[in-house]
Amino acid sequence: MKKISIVIPAYNEEGNVAMIHQKIKEVFDGLNNYDFEIIFVNDGSRDNTQQKLEELSSQYDEVKFIEFSRNFGHQPAVKAGMDNAHGNAVISMDGDLQHPPALIPEMIQKWEEGYDVVFTFRTYPKEISFFKRKTSDLFYKLLSSLSDVNLTKGGGSDFRLLDASAVEVMRNFNEDDLFLRGLTSWMGFKQTGIDFTAAERLSGKSSYNLKKMFTFAFTGITAFSVKPLYLAAYLGFLFSALSVIGYGAYVIHSFIAKTEISGWASLIMTIVFFGGLQLIILGIMGIYLGKIFKQVKDRPNYIIKNKNF
Repeated sequence: MKKISIVIPAYNEEGNVAMIHQKIKEVFDGLNNYDFEIIFVNDGSRDNTQQKLEELSSQYDEVKFIEFSRNFGHQPAVKAGMDNAHGNAVISMDGDLQHPPALIPEMIQKWEEGYDVVFTFRTYPKEISFFKRKTSDLFYKLLSSLSDVNLTKGGGSDFRLLDASAVEVMRNFNEDDLFLRGLTSWMGFKQTGIDFTAAERLSGKSSYNLKKMFTFAFTGITAFSVKPLYLAAYLGFLFSALSVIGYGAYVIHSFIAKTEISGWASLIMTIVFFGGLQLIILGIMGIYLGKIFKQVKDRPNYIIKNKNF
């Protein structure tokens, strides 16, 4: 029998872990010739998630858990699950049932057809806010244009299947700021995608606020491209040229017309404008320097406090 490992990061998901286990078990009860395991990664939950996982694992042999020493984030949690999974294929999905377990048989079918990576195109139901849908679309368009990876609209979901060969490559990555969606696209292999509609959370609230979304966006862009540095340089040349042309023409006209050049307001405005531009450029450079600073420390992406396998 082929074994499928299901990796599920869990952060304050005490109300969801039992239900998603039940839904996945129902799916595999209808699949022949496939064994499965579910690896829950408790990412420093502050509720009773760990207690629920220990109860589940004592009742069901297929339930495994990894407990982090603290909250390390969603991407390190997915990576930890993959590092400890030994199935013929690994499926990563969220623990709030927004990623439908009913899609698993179709993902396995595509894998059996010879695809090494089966990712998902996420669409949102009408109940999801217009702002959420548009900012998500804008993020992937921006990421594709500013980086060296191409994430199709909606194809950046962490709901995907990877063959064991692709998982082995993923284990060898040692990047500090993990962006697994981009890494999956970057590493190649034979890939295909399928559609799904994101459901609403079963219980609890999403931990992804606007600040985390922006941080995630910057991580994705700066992890795969130096184009923002080129953009900063281009902006510097452009505005320098515009200032020379514009103010040069003004000075020449004033000299010929013999008009008084007071210049105070325009000088202050110019200083403020270019001061802000310099801060933007320094900020972009600082992001990359910060990544280098963290990477050279070579600290682990996560620390495992406890696991039951």
